[in-house]
This record gives sequence, C-alpha cells and structure tokens, in this order.
Amino acid sequence: MASESRQLSERIDRPATEVYEYASNPANLPRWAPGLGSSVENVDGQWYVETTTGRVGFAFVPRNEFGVLDHDVTLPSGETVYNPMRVIRDGSACEVVFTLRRLPGMSDEDFARDAQLVAADLTRLKHVLESTGREA
Repeated sequence: MASESRQLSERIDRPATEVYEYASNPANLPRWAPGLGSSVENVDGQWYVETTTGRVGFAFVPRNEFGVLDHDVTLPSGETVYNPMRVIRDGSACEVVFTLRRLPGMSDEDFARDAQLVAADLTRLKHVLESTGREA
C-alpha cells in the first residue's frame, strides 16, 4: 500500500471527450508521455511500453463515460503498479488529474523525480492537444 500520494494536474483547453479519446489510446503514449516510455507495441491485445528499465506492460481500465484513465503498469520484475488518472470536464475545457503514489522504499528524491516526470508528461499532453486545435 502506498504511504503517500500527490495529485498532479493540468488544465487543457480542449473538450474532455477529445482529451479522453487521445489520452486513452496507448499508441499515442510516446508522443505525450515519454516519461513512461519511448515506444509502444501491441502484442495479442496487450500493450507494452519500452522504458529505460526494460519492457513494461500497460493496461487502461475499460473505456468509460466518466473520463477514468486509471491504468496498471507491470514492471519487468512482475510487480504491478496501479495509477489513478482522470479527465474532468470544465466547461469547454478539462482538467487531467494523475495521482502519483509513493511506492514502498522509494526515496524522497525518486518520488520528487517521478512527480516532475508526470507533471512534464501532463504539460506535454496539454501542448499536443492545444497546438493542434483538435485531436492529434
């Protein structure tokens, strides 16, 4: 169980449905979330992301109308990390919220570094979607 968590968010000036559609497609991850990994691959319906520590499994919760983008990341060790994430409507825009959980034994420095990586990924998602003016 995580001993600490931190909510990181980014307001995106695009409709929540558009942000959800783009962000929920694992094929788009390298474009907006290179902090997670550099490339993705779908093998027999399972998504894998290439990271600096090796290939990890990646799976979103089933598609839903509530903007829930929770996902499991299965590390090379076999450990699975659950990551809560939401796209929340805000008029014609939205807010994307990611809950970063501190893993057991994680140092303050590693937790801070992970928070910076997630924040950078959310900012990149904002720039990708706002710069295109529509779904990227």
